Amino acid sequence: MPSCREVKHAKFIMGRLAYGQDLLEELGAAVRDCGARLGRIEALGAVTRAVLGFYNQETRQYENHVFDQPLEITNFIGNISLKDGAPVIHAHVTLADEKGNAFGGHLCPGTTVFACEFVLQIFEGENFSRSHDAETDLPLWKLE
Repeated sequence: MPSCREVKHAKFIMGRLAYGQDLLEELGAAVRDCGARLGRIEALGAVTRAVLGFYNQETRQYENHVFDQPLEITNFIGNISLKDGAPVIHAHVTLADEKGNAFGGHLCPGTTVFACEFVLQIFEGENFSRSHDAETDLPLWKLE
């Protein structure tokens, strides 16, 4: 049976990130600045460089793939929850090159903004906290 709980929409925040900044770090700063502890985030735009992770289920390690080229953000979805008491973003992104080839994965630090607009949806409700899950070796939500 799935673990879930109800949350309520509190507010939307819309914004833009500056050229040359780290995508994940700057979105994290926006989340902290608005006091979000629980939410959802979407973005669109472009990057000049990307670092995407793939979680290898056999080795239980992330394998990072670096793309040193301009790419469009064709899809970006993430959530905001707590890890060690601080808000964190868990996001996946799909990027496309000039020929329409798509690359996707877990958004990692080192992805550089060309242009980015984002929408942050903040929720109210009991916090979702991440803790180590022994089955997957990932920091997953612990819902009691």
